[in-house]
Amino acid sequence: MRSAPHPVHPPLSELMALEAAVRGLSFVARQPLNSVLAGQHGSRLRGRGLDFSELRRYVPGDDLRQVDPRATLRYGKPYVRSYTEERDRPAMIVVDQRMSMYFGSVRAFKCAVAARVAALAAWMAYRAGDRVGGLVFDDDGVRAFKPLRSRDRIRALLAEVARANAALSAQRPEQPAAPGLNAALRGVLAHAPHDFLVCLISDFAGADSDTLRLLRQLSAHNDVVAALVFDPMAQDLPTRGRLVVTQGELQMEIAVGRQRERQPLADFFGGRLRQVAELLRRSQVPLLSIDTADDELAQLRRELGHQTGARA
Repeated sequence: MRSAPHPVHPPLSELMALEAAVRGLSFVARQPLNSVLAGQHGSRLRGRGLDFSELRRYVPGDDLRQVDPRATLRYGKPYVRSYTEERDRPAMIVVDQRMSMYFGSVRAFKCAVAARVAALAAWMAYRAGDRVGGLVFDDDGVRAFKPLRSRDRIRALLAEVARANAALSAQRPEQPAAPGLNAALRGVLAHAPHDFLVCLISDFAGADSDTLRLLRQLSAHNDVVAALVFDPMAQDLPTRGRLVVTQGELQMEIAVGRQRERQPLADFFGGRLRQVAELLRRSQVPLLSIDTADDELAQLRRELGHQTGARA
């Protein structure tokens, strides 16, 4: 049994303990066609690549798609090309811990959900035999970790996630010149030139046309999957009561029961979420939608097409 997750600041011990929860999970499972967000699509990641092994005579039962036409014509008998699966591939887990992630209306903040999804993704890749590294970005900058087949490397990555998460606070001063999402994506491009598995975990705040270009560039030579972390309020704003919004010392109270005040907020939150989902759809990057209301592991199982499976 897993202990109750921390709603805002999950400690390193909680993130490390998630290794036991990922048994049976894989990024190459079929994604469902239905989705809570418009724009999600059911595509597959390519998985590990194949290395050429040998050219040999055809034997009954061989895959006819592997027949080599040139060798067959040259020798007058069918020949096939055989391949072996690559032993591993590098995985980059990219985690957003900016102030835009420091929000939650139910169960957990987006930053905590992102931290746990990052840990699950790292352990999934590790248990699949892959080298694991990552990139953590916040309003102070970007920190990268070269992929290694090592629990110590995962610990270092998750320790940085936990550190960046713990630094988030309502009293944290605003930094308008923060590096942002696109700076993080450029960092990923520098560290993942080709044949990587890249898992992007973010609310994608600040996404724009440059984001689309960078995502397309990244996915041209890598397997990329995006986990869009969002709060249910973006889809269903309360219809009554008062909503208190705060950012450090700034605080305001909004009477959401009033249509003239509620509707602009609903349009803003819902419209932004749809825009991000549409941008990811246009990038052809498979999209996992992860909300802050439900258990992260259960959502990953559902989004990756695992309706049943072992649970911790």
